[in-house]
Amino acid sequence: MIHLDWPWILLAAPLPWLVARYLPPARPHAAALFLPFAAQLENAAAPIAPRAPRWRLLLYALVWALLLAAAARPQWLGEPQPVATSGRRLLVAVDTSGSMAAQDMAGRKSRLQVVKDVGGDFIRRRHGDQVGLILFGTRPYLQAPLSTDLDTIAQFLKEASIGMAGPATALGDAIGQALKRLQAERDSDSAQQDARRETVLVLLTDGSNTAGEMPPLPAARLAAAQRLRIYTIGVGGDEDSDLDEDTLKAIAAETGGAYFRATDAAALQQVYELMDELEPASAQDKWVRPSDEWFAWPLALALLLSVPTVALRETRWG
Repeated sequence: MIHLDWPWILLAAPLPWLVARYLPPARPHAAALFLPFAAQLENAAAPIAPRAPRWRLLLYALVWALLLAAAARPQWLGEPQPVATSGRRLLVAVDTSGSMAAQDMAGRKSRLQVVKDVGGDFIRRRHGDQVGLILFGTRPYLQAPLSTDLDTIAQFLKEASIGMAGPATALGDAIGQALKRLQAERDSDSAQQDARRETVLVLLTDGSNTAGEMPPLPAARLAAAQRLRIYTIGVGGDEDSDLDEDTLKAIAAETGGAYFRATDAAALQQVYELMDELEPASAQDKWVRPSDEWFAWPLALALLLSVPTVALRETRWG
């Protein structure tokens, strides 16, 4: 569809007619020598000015209309398309160590399967945020970089498997991987844009730190210094004895986050719903119409027509 970005410009259409109709003609400068009969002599000697031909008036009007059309900024608007918005940076770190194979969260699903089912819905709700995925075991891996393509991030989580990052649990290194990724993103942003963005890590595990080069609490202090807020989630049935809740609580407290406990799928769903309230999605889906500027066409035609308009004014037919 055709759209005029500045349609109010068209209100100037009658301006030439108003100027010719209501403004007095230009008067010559006063002569140095005043003669009372000079006006009569000038009028008697001057020929009667012919009226401009109708075709030339129409040509003038066409050039003026084309100039107004160009000034109104005509645009061709395409079909509305969704655009990605980027607000909060949110990284989800999921434990894929061997203990995540336990089936103690109700039903016959493993802990990791429950996490994938519930966590995928949480990721898809984060409209307007950049979401990334870290899988960790003995070592952490950036499975998906920060992106607004939430369906793809959820699909990467769905494809996670037990032991793909090793059998042990490296909590501190998982936090370090998140810091490394966020620092890379910050280096690509301007200081003003980075200051407006919240950075959050959701760290989900069922055990304690048993591997890695960086201890969890020093890593949490580095995260706090880098303004990374960490929410920790402990998963597994009540009989689980490997979960280090004290460390997870300390990590959350150090960075200004919170600790949650989820013993089954329903509890994990409630945790994510609470996180949606604590860290609401930054924006809803936005739509934009791609536009193509067309002002050059009427402007070029107006300039093209102005050449014969001025040239013919000096000819004997004027």
